[in-house]
Amino acid sequence: MRVSYYPGCSLHATAVEYDLSIRAVLQRLGVELTEVPDWNCCGASSAHSLNETLALALPARNLALAQEEGGDLVVPCAGCFSRLKMAEKVLREDPPKGGKIEKVVGFKYKGGFEVRSPLDLIGNLIGLERLHNMIQRPLSGLRLVAYYGCVLVRPPEVVQFEDPENPQLLNRLLQTLGAEPLEWSYATDCCGGNLALTRGDLAKILVTKLVSKAREAGAQAMATVCPLCHMNLEMRQEEMPLFYFTELMGLALGIEESKKWWGKHLIDPRPLLRTLGLTD
Repeated sequence: MRVSYYPGCSLHATAVEYDLSIRAVLQRLGVELTEVPDWNCCGASSAHSLNETLALALPARNLALAQEEGGDLVVPCAGCFSRLKMAEKVLREDPPKGGKIEKVVGFKYKGGFEVRSPLDLIGNLIGLERLHNMIQRPLSGLRLVAYYGCVLVRPPEVVQFEDPENPQLLNRLLQTLGAEPLEWSYATDCCGGNLALTRGDLAKILVTKLVSKAREAGAQAMATVCPLCHMNLEMRQEEMPLFYFTELMGLALGIEESKKWWGKHLIDPRPLLRTLGLTD
């Protein structure tokens, strides 16, 4: 399988361990990953709240570059994924607006490829059965809650990925790894990441609630799929370790370099992993 890859700004900076783990895991699973050349910021941080044309043109340019590369486009960041899916929807379904965006960017949208999250690619296209057959170190004893955040699965008519209220694919993947995913009611609640700079006090309240509810469910850690949520959750509390789901996959698949990823976390997960006998 060959796919294009749009890392986005976060995975080249604060979420570098997400980038490293995605690349390593997909390579182990036999996926050829080609980074989109000369990609640009998707505009998720501000463009969509300031200028609609710019907010669509920025992600559309990345779609134009991915179209030249061929293959589905994998987008790890939930914010980037949302913006690229929105541009994709406009180009496919709104000829007047889509035509304007094509003119601004200077390309003709032909389609023939899908914008996918890594969770979708691994869980639905590669398949959990194949993943199960490759597990070398089951994550036995690790109790987790799956945290999607509010952006990855919403709005459903745009992202067309998972149940927006009760998503389960990440739980099934964690179970495939040998971990124990726990049921809780906050998998898609907002962590307040978009308020991090303007209302840090409110972000702190939301993070505290999520961590409290995760502990209440019996979790030792949280599994994340969004670099913005992950950063916000690590910055505003000190008691609950977090893992990108691909980091956990790397550990379960026996990828040796996974040991290098833990040191990049603000909350060191290694004490928990050592307690469970999952790392040296």
